[in-house]
Amino acid sequence: QVRMLADLSLVGCYNLSFIPEGKRAQLLLESAKKNLRGMAFFGLTEFQRKTQYLFERTFNLKFIRPFMQYNSTRAGGVEVDEDTIRRIEELNDLDMQLYDYAKDLFQQRYQYKRQLERREQRLKSREERLLHRAKEALPREDTEEPGRVPTEDYMSHIIEKW
Repeated sequence: QVRMLADLSLVGCYNLSFIPEGKRAQLLLESAKKNLRGMAFFGLTEFQRKTQYLFERTFNLKFIRPFMQYNSTRAGGVEVDEDTIRRIEELNDLDMQLYDYAKDLFQQRYQYKRQLERREQRLKSREERLLHRAKEALPREDTEEPGRVPTEDYMSHIIEKW
């Protein structure tokens, strides 16, 4: 994922002799993080509902049905020994760092959107209360049988015709 999101031209693309491995890894990781930050939207599989919420708020769209969250997979039932897990983590260290960063950034964006939405709801409720109070404060006109009292214009029009 780091290579997919990073600007490979920073490290000479796939030329491994261009920059030492440690520096290359850091440059790729920082580039991937920067590009991820610049994306209007990204989601995480394990947070389907939050992903849907962010997508809808980001693009002002509404899905017909809520996303479903599936937490169990066939791969979840496979037994892997500790040495293999450690080796996988070593080989995917950059991706794991990027994932931790992405998860944190995702949560920040989600919290930000929720705060904005709550603030908008509070303002809307406040405006509605003020409008309601203003309507209650207006003096009421007392008229006998509204709609049946002729206006001056109506009466003068009738008198002119006679």
